[in-house]
Amino acid sequence: MAFLDEAVITARSGDGGSGCVSFRRERFKPKGGPDGGDGGDGGNIILKATNRLQNLSHLHSSPLFKARNGQPGRGKNQSGKKGQDLIIEVPVGTLVLQKETRHVLADLIRDGQEVLLLSGGKGGKGNQHFATSTRRTPRIAHPGTPGQEVTLQLSLKFLADIGLVGFPNAGKSTLLSRLTTARPKIDSYPFTTLFPNLGVLSLQDNRFVVLADIPGLIEGASDGKGLGHRFLKHIERTKLLVHLLDVTYIPQENPVEDFLALKKEMTAYNPALGEKQHMVLINKMDLYDERCRDVEQMQASLERLGVVSLPISALTGMGLDRFRELLSERFFAHSASKS
Repeated sequence: MAFLDEAVITARSGDGGSGCVSFRRERFKPKGGPDGGDGGDGGNIILKATNRLQNLSHLHSSPLFKARNGQPGRGKNQSGKKGQDLIIEVPVGTLVLQKETRHVLADLIRDGQEVLLLSGGKGGKGNQHFATSTRRTPRIAHPGTPGQEVTLQLSLKFLADIGLVGFPNAGKSTLLSRLTTARPKIDSYPFTTLFPNLGVLSLQDNRFVVLADIPGLIEGASDGKGLGHRFLKHIERTKLLVHLLDVTYIPQENPVEDFLALKKEMTAYNPALGEKQHMVLINKMDLYDERCRDVEQMQASLERLGVVSLPISALTGMGLDRFRELLSERFFAHSASKS
């Protein structure tokens, strides 16, 4: 199944039922008073976040979502039944916007979170409400009010603690599969990863962090080259960006030019990404030899930029224990010191 993180749907709440015009028909009272019941309210449109869903593909087959209408009132003061609410389930992390205005209607970030998106129309009043001392046989009732309709732009943004970024073939998917139970597609050619992957990394003291592996960027992504910025929104909520650099790549000038290029592309997409905390993993140390760039020089350059770096091999596991320790210190040192 294709990974779909965008969807456009139209939602409409139910119409209110009409009020009833009715009069009592009792024995010996052929002209009894009004007893028309009220119409039922229309059903609401409710959005609900769930961890059971991973993308928005289930919404593409039905672009129109409509709640039930309220039932009309009946005689003997019987009110119509309320229309059934329609609950639209979406993955946790879904941002809901009004399509035309781009106004944010909801940001669903917790499992089970519900948002009342559209209220159903109100049921109309039956003629029992319109009797007066001078109008004892009212033949009027109110129609129900119509439901509301809106066209929605749904956008899924992963709720990950850490975003893995890098050029194609830097080893992000290999690292994700080594650290978590996620099994992304791994191969030796660029752009193996065509959509984001999530994994849960267990740390000490039964703590964990969620990692998101983002398809590789290339220079010019802001101009649509490669996969462009298609999936960068999935790291907008992260607390830490981990850059994977390939130690076998020989730069033309700056020893960390690929790090600077990546940061430039992310900042072009959203300046806030450039302000996030960054860490660099110098990957493929299992292939390190005299033809590779100098690791110490790379680390010194990154240190001058205020960026922590660590040599690793995602393939063999070298340095990954230290990486876990650094993450534990970064994410949980404060809570550990308080306890």
